[in-house]
Amino acid sequence: MTAGALCLAAGGLLAAYLLGAIPFGFIVGRLRGIDVRTVGSGNIGATNVARALGKPWGVAVFLLDAAKGFVAAGPLAWLALRLMVGAPADGLLRNGLAPLYALAVCVGHNWTVFLGFRGGRGVATAAGALLAIVPVPAAIGLASWALLVAVFRYVSLASMIAGLVAAGLCVWELWRAGRLAATWPVWGMTVVLALLIIVRHRSNIGRLLRGEEPKIGKRGAKAEGQDEAGTASAQSPADEPKAPETENRG
Repeated sequence: MTAGALCLAAGGLLAAYLLGAIPFGFIVGRLRGIDVRTVGSGNIGATNVARALGKPWGVAVFLLDAAKGFVAAGPLAWLALRLMVGAPADGLLRNGLAPLYALAVCVGHNWTVFLGFRGGRGVATAAGALLAIVPVPAAIGLASWALLVAVFRYVSLASMIAGLVAAGLCVWELWRAGRLAATWPVWGMTVVLALLIIVRHRSNIGRLLRGEEPKIGKRGAKAEGQDEAGTASAQSPADEPKAPETENRG
């Protein structure tokens, strides 16, 4: 591979990170006059936006975050490879740049340069990236997420399990096709993203084990810094603003 091709690949990787770093949850909150980092869990993800602004805004942020994952792992990776080699083969795209760009866009979302390297959990962004590369496992993972949220009402639990479901299905699908060794960048990427989602939810795991994790849509279950209506508790003038926790609920 030539130096020019390597520069193109690296430039695309940086572009994927910067695309992921766009904090749509923070931007939407600001447009509505709220800094979502000071409300509820302090997270910039769709769940906290839904708590602070309502479900339609949460859905909008989820779709925007998923879209940047899809664009980075799909069209952006395809364009970079086309500029590098002229006519990218599907195998080269799927096993080459796409998994790298999927990881880069999720890193950008989780540690965005625009907010002091504090971001979200990357669930929606990972879902979009997986849909671009392994659509069937990703779709089944999203379906399992929706089912688990509907049954148990724990978004954090549903997110972790959905990531494992998508990764497990991807590995099983490629193993059954006898392509596990040849496609290790693909299934390796799904495993890394699933583990990253779990790591980003490690504080939630402790609350789940203690029975302290709030259920979505349940009035009276107070999230950290929230009253029963899901809005931020008022601070007295003497209170100094506290910096949001690095790890908080999505």
